[in-house]
Amino acid sequence: QVQLVESGGGLVQPGGSLTLSCAASGFTTDYYVIGWFRQAPGKEREVVSCIGSSHGNTYYTDSVKGRFRISRDDVKNTVYLQMNSLKPEDTAVYYCAFGGIPYYSGKINPWDMDYWGKGTLVTVSS
Repeated sequence: QVQLVESGGGLVQPGGSLTLSCAASGFTTDYYVIGWFRQAPGKEREVVSCIGSSHGNTYYTDSVKGRFRISRDDVKNTVYLQMNSLKPEDTAVYYCAFGGIPYYSGKINPWDMDYWGKGTLVTVSS
């Protein structure tokens, strides 16, 4: 059973920065993808970014390109999402998710993922 624990959410002013962490455990496959999704009130869950295990290929949704950066620490089995120049529209619950599939490129969808964290709230407001 894969377990994912997110941390790092909170309240930040517009233009500020936050770094989210996703600690993963319990997985045995060498081929997987870890993604960050978010869901704002009244909206569908959307992918923000993801990173593959084998080559470290990454994806970013258009609205965060140039502002967010995903990275991983294979020793700690942790994936990070560094979020800069935050905007009020970035306000959402952010979820970490694990998909036991090889990842090469492109967008992933919620239904591609097998395990989810409980989420961490990011609020961007003055």
